[in-house]
Amino acid sequence: MAVPVPTADTRWRCALCGNLTRFDVTRSSRTVEYVHLDLAGEAKVEEREVLSETIESVRCRWCNAVDQIELVDRPGAEPEAK
Repeated sequence: MAVPVPTADTRWRCALCGNLTRFDVTRSSRTVEYVHLDLAGEAKVEEREVLSETIESVRCRWCNAVDQIELVDRPGAEPEAK
């Protein structure tokens, strides 16, 4: 199942319970990171470039629905022309 990706004008909403704010997102990404190690060997990522990213699933935190996530307009956003 393709997971819709929010845009600047849309956001996720659970069609089952109406949740707009709490989701567990499983994603795969391919990145290049600049890692700085201090003298003690502790690593810190100082820069990250995302080369590719795929959202595999979005689960509602309130009702655990996985296949009920939809895109809705953000408040104040202009409706998309159909």
